[in-house]
Amino acid sequence: MTNDLPTGPAPEPVPHSGGPDELAALTAPRRLTVDDPMFTPPERLGTFRLQLFTAPGARPVAVAIQIAGEEGMGLANAAERYAGAVWERHCSDQDLPPVWVECQILPEEPLQEARFQRVVFAGTEGYLPRRPRWSLITLEQLQDLVGAPVATDRGTGYVPRPVLPQPLLEFDEFPVVRLGRPRPFREPGCMPAGISWWRRWARQILPRRGARTCCWYHGGDWHTVNTMALQVLKQARARSVDPQDMTNLAVDHATATGATDWQTQALTSLFSIANAIQPGSQSSYINGQHRAQAMLDAGVRRTVALHYVHRT
Repeated sequence: MTNDLPTGPAPEPVPHSGGPDELAALTAPRRLTVDDPMFTPPERLGTFRLQLFTAPGARPVAVAIQIAGEEGMGLANAAERYAGAVWERHCSDQDLPPVWVECQILPEEPLQEARFQRVVFAGTEGYLPRRPRWSLITLEQLQDLVGAPVATDRGTGYVPRPVLPQPLLEFDEFPVVRLGRPRPFREPGCMPAGISWWRRWARQILPRRGARTCCWYHGGDWHTVNTMALQVLKQARARSVDPQDMTNLAVDHATATGATDWQTQALTSLFSIANAIQPGSQSSYINGQHRAQAMLDAGVRRTVALHYVHRT
């Protein structure tokens, strides 16, 4: 309930030096009251093994253990949110968050001794600690702090998430009018603010051909280039060409058809894994917005775009 949240100015963990004197002051014989190998915050940021040590009149000590590379946010990147979730769920009657200690296990070095780090927070907002600072703490120091043995592994109840297959790259035909609104940043003279929806539809009805001298992107006929691109795409599908090899196929096609240098460069750019037009989420671009605007200005109808296909 909201009236259980700390009120007034955010409390400061005092002292918060993280040094030997503070550890000595925090030392108390505690017992392990929570051992959850799959502790998961409400936002499902990730999971970690939580060992929580408590004692009457002593500040709780939370030990978080995670394997490096697990799916989700790592302990260091989400220290505030992970510690806050433990505080709210298991220690909500405390004015301060639990003493937070974390350990990231390196899977490539399974025999290496576990390395623990004490995380000291300089303030809090509600149940969310703020401004973390890290310092090393040995296993012996940690066990002296809690007054009990501390496990150093992920726990027998740890369930690794299934490894998802990597998505495949694929080139496909794409209607230019459906591309998101470009927001170019390199050519302000001829690409000041993208292109409006009414203008892109007008160009579809009255397309423009030919070259302009304002920039490379407007420096040739994108209608001709995209006609070639769709031919290359058709050839690639017939021959089952790997997406990584599409640039070579595009160069061969440009040479065979007598394309100009600009046309060859433009065509190969559409089939380059690094430079292809790649729409992003929510009408954004991963790559290609300058060429997209030039095509929209010219009224090109179909182009080739790169996207990911998730395996099933």
